Amino acid sequence: MKVGVIVSAIAAVIGSFIGSGAWVGTPIAEAAGGALSATSTLVAPAGTAFSIWTVIYSGFFAYAVWQALPGRSERHRPLRLPIAASMLLNAAWILTIQVGLLWLSVFVIAALLAVLARVFVLLQQQRPENRLDAVITDGMMGVYLGWVCVATITNVTAWLVYLGVTGGATFWAVAVLILAALVAVGVATYSSGALAPTIGIVWGLMWIAQGRLAGDVINARVGWAAAIAALVAGIYTAVVRRPAQHLWSEGFRPPGRDVPGGGCLGRDVP
Repeated sequence: MKVGVIVSAIAAVIGSFIGSGAWVGTPIAEAAGGALSATSTLVAPAGTAFSIWTVIYSGFFAYAVWQALPGRSERHRPLRLPIAASMLLNAAWILTIQVGLLWLSVFVIAALLAVLARVFVLLQQQRPENRLDAVITDGMMGVYLGWVCVATITNVTAWLVYLGVTGGATFWAVAVLILAALVAVGVATYSSGALAPTIGIVWGLMWIAQGRLAGDVINARVGWAAAIAALVAGIYTAVVRRPAQHLWSEGFRPPGRDVPGGGCLGRDVP
């Protein structure tokens, strides 16, 4: 499965070039009739938000190399398949948008979110091998999960608008932003304040706020709702985050031993 992760990472990056329109394909913002552009819905993030993919794709390659190196612990055995699947689902999502199948993209991104949730649960069960593992594995997958949480909301909203469901747009936009904040609270509670998922969620919410307060589609209510949702997510994560000195007072626990709340940069490691 080590080779499978490497191949999946390459496929995902190839998909990203297609999605960017750099070589072939159409930029995501222009594909599917512009349904996912920065001005398509009230919860569409400003264009700069998508620069987070540079971090995520770099993380794909970093993890592909890291997990293939000799000496990796058993921690990575159950992670390889779902992480590879998440990379392939990412490429599949780009393909569905490229061919204009917006409805199918909703199901693909929902599957991607489910896979990333599974990876997140697995990461909480075992502590990172070391700080580098925490950054490459937990950090990358955590940011990926957080961003996809926001992207799923954006994708579903874009599909509904495409279908002509536009009544009460401001109300529903605020409602889904509250939902995003609740998701962030739930993830932080489950992981004892893991930073990486919150970073991904807050990044998306802040760029939604920027787009509604200073972009081409102005809506102050939605903009401030997004900003407040981001603030709630960040503050709550900081509040429930457990101090390292308390958590690790028992000393070193070898990789492979279950540690509640361990992973996704939820705590410091030796």
